[in-house]
Amino acid sequence: MTTIAVLGAGKIGEALLSGLLRAGRPADELVFTEKHPERCAALSDRYGVRGLDVGSAARVADVLVVAVKPQDIDPLLDELAPVLRPGALIVSLCAGLPTSLYERRLPPGTPVVRVMPNTPMLVGEAMSAISAGRFAGAGHLDLVEELLGSVGKVARVPENQQDAVTALSGSGPAYFFYLVEAMIDAGILLGIPRELAATLIVQSAVGAAQMLSRGDQHPVILREAVTSPAGTTIMAIRELEKHGVRAALLAAIEAARDRSVELGRAHQAD
Repeated sequence: MTTIAVLGAGKIGEALLSGLLRAGRPADELVFTEKHPERCAALSDRYGVRGLDVGSAARVADVLVVAVKPQDIDPLLDELAPVLRPGALIVSLCAGLPTSLYERRLPPGTPVVRVMPNTPMLVGEAMSAISAGRFAGAGHLDLVEELLGSVGKVARVPENQQDAVTALSGSGPAYFFYLVEAMIDAGILLGIPRELAATLIVQSAVGAAQMLSRGDQHPVILREAVTSPAGTTIMAIRELEKHGVRAALLAAIEAARDRSVELGRAHQAD
């Protein structure tokens, strides 16, 4: 039996708990921490999982999933260091934080796996990228891949690619939501009621995503199939290119990567 502690039961932490339970993980193999007593009680009632303080969770857990905000990591590591069980695996879901931070602050030899998930974990469709720290082996990666596979897809990447992954898939859902928001506004501008515009765009996004997920055709081919000579789509594409939408996306994703690097740099060793 492997006991898993989710440290920080916010949206992502709760989504992971829910996904693990849906995948058949027994509730008595799961614990979580939550600093707000009311939410702790509500989650325990909802899922039948024990809410503990950090010290108690660390004493019983074989795997500790760190799902707090990056700015809350220092006090959490201070609590963990004296009570962490030998050989316990740390799984970090904190954007920008390197495995070296945990290895430096926790007992020597602690295995750490860094993860960049995204919010579609809430609906069981996450894209998570995982990287091993110095003391994490193939078995640790296998375990993390199994756990995260209950809430979406998993890819293994070198840790030096995690900042880029953060910019692409970690922040990626926000880019899609932003585009959908703009397209709904365009529908309203053209005289379509908001509710209908939302239905049209969201279902188009769902269908397009399913076509892309088949993986048998490049996005360019799929776009060209919609783009008739002198038709409506090519006129729209011309405007997107004229306004630099492609260049803006490239710059935005690069900026997100730079911010992830900056977050990690703040926790580098002196």
